[in-house]
Amino acid sequence: MTATDPALTALAQGWVALSLLHGKIEAHIERALQSAHDLSVREYSLLDVLSRQHDGPGGHLQMKQVADAVVLSQSATTRLVTRLEDRGLLRRYLCDTDRRGIYTDVTETGLDLVTRARPTNDTALREALDEAAKNPELAPLVQTLEELRIPT
Repeated sequence: MTATDPALTALAQGWVALSLLHGKIEAHIERALQSAHDLSVREYSLLDVLSRQHDGPGGHLQMKQVADAVVLSQSATTRLVTRLEDRGLLRRYLCDTDRRGIYTDVTETGLDLVTRARPTNDTALREALDEAAKNPELAPLVQTLEELRIPT
């Protein structure tokens, strides 16, 4: 392949469209969450991931798992966790079996906030996708997302 290869150009154009769609969705959700709940998209994502964990052994996430789940570096995740911990929305604790392991868990206050914020997130996502579907360059990506079914 060369830099002018049509396949590479199509692939690059697809990547640009995907990045644009992601940016538009994230910006729309960010505005909605900030105005209604004083949460960023990353803060919401972290609380949402942690809120879906079960109680008991193995029910909470280690910091590396948290970083992977919210797609941040470990240092950025640590800063995010610290901010939410300072707000009383999460807590960290040492693993019982490995004192080097640090787990993160959502507090009752955090659970309440993410439960109230979830409809805002879902509505903002729907609005952003509906708006993006009007753009001919983004419509195929929106359609693919609409058809995508990821096993849970």
